[in-house]
Amino acid sequence: MLSGKKLMALMVMAVMLTAGAVAQSGRTVKSKVTPVYPELAKKMNVKGAVKVELVVGPTGAVKTAKAMGGHPLLIDAAVNAAKQFKYEAGEETKELVTFKFGVED
Repeated sequence: MLSGKKLMALMVMAVMLTAGAVAQSGRTVKSKVTPVYPELAKKMNVKGAVKVELVVGPTGAVKTAKAMGGHPLLIDAAVNAAKQFKYEAGEETKELVTFKFGVED
């Protein structure tokens, strides 16, 4: 059995490793931000994925981020992280990002 600290470290690593971008347009992600696992969600053992749709402007900055599904306790953390993503410059595109909290593939 894993201790609480080891289990928490593994969960944080899982979030960091599985939070990723699925670029529908093929646009390259230059920098990602890992969402902060909400304390209440951790205490309640809430796990799951949140899909966020982004509109990325010509400069590569995220113009808008909208949750397309996921547990309500996880949505704000995912949207806040997604808003900080940076993409390569190009035409305005829509991108879909999936963040996983406390789960592995």
